[in-house]
Amino acid sequence: MDDLIKQTAADLAAAHHVVALTGAGISIDSGIPPFRGKGGLWERFDPMEIAHIDAFMQDPARVWDILVREMKEIVDRARPNDGHLGLAKLEQLGKLKTVITQNIDGLHQAAGNSDVIEFHGTFAWQRCMACGKKYETRRVDISQLPPRCECGGILRPDAVFFGEMIPTDALLRSRNAAENCDLMLVVGTSAVVQPVALMPVIAKDNGARVVEINPEKTPLTGEISDYLIMGGAGEVMNRLIEELEKTLR
Repeated sequence: MDDLIKQTAADLAAAHHVVALTGAGISIDSGIPPFRGKGGLWERFDPMEIAHIDAFMQDPARVWDILVREMKEIVDRARPNDGHLGLAKLEQLGKLKTVITQNIDGLHQAAGNSDVIEFHGTFAWQRCMACGKKYETRRVDISQLPPRCECGGILRPDAVFFGEMIPTDALLRSRNAAENCDLMLVVGTSAVVQPVALMPVIAKDNGARVVEINPEKTPLTGEISDYLIMGGAGEVMNRLIEELEKTLR
């Protein structure tokens, strides 16, 4: 791993426009379970029954009770970990321009990243289905479900349910970021969810280096990514920042 850390630090030092693509793996150390894979929420729940927009529209109180209440409690407690803080440090060092995240926890912004594209929306905010007013999730009263806006409308997560389209702005901005970067860090994502998994492919097609930081191989490994640093996001980012700061001195 040492050689790959040094190689990545050198690549970052030489890069002018770095973009990061992040997934659930970067937030695990913050206590947020993944949706997919071992220990994921979808092992316990059928996503089509509780995370589809049709399910929410038919019975919002049930979806709030089973899924959203639990997610609210998890997100309310969560704080950025070393993976998030490392990416924020890369921005402070003038290297990282944009984070494209599949996560809905708002932790990149809490860590200090200023340009975060939330590909699947955010759970940090709730949106009124009647008037569109937004409320911070941690300030929403859930003593009665579903919670309601002051106008009487039902509140829903400002995130993308199954059966909903990816916001056009997020898709266009992500493609633009991928096309214009000269290095993309892929951190903590299995790279199987489309269309976000296309972003490293777009970056590669436009001449960028693609570096994975993941505990295991993904469909990108050996095909799209130039190399894979195997390990947890926080541990790897700490070592990477330390090496990069040496390189930049």
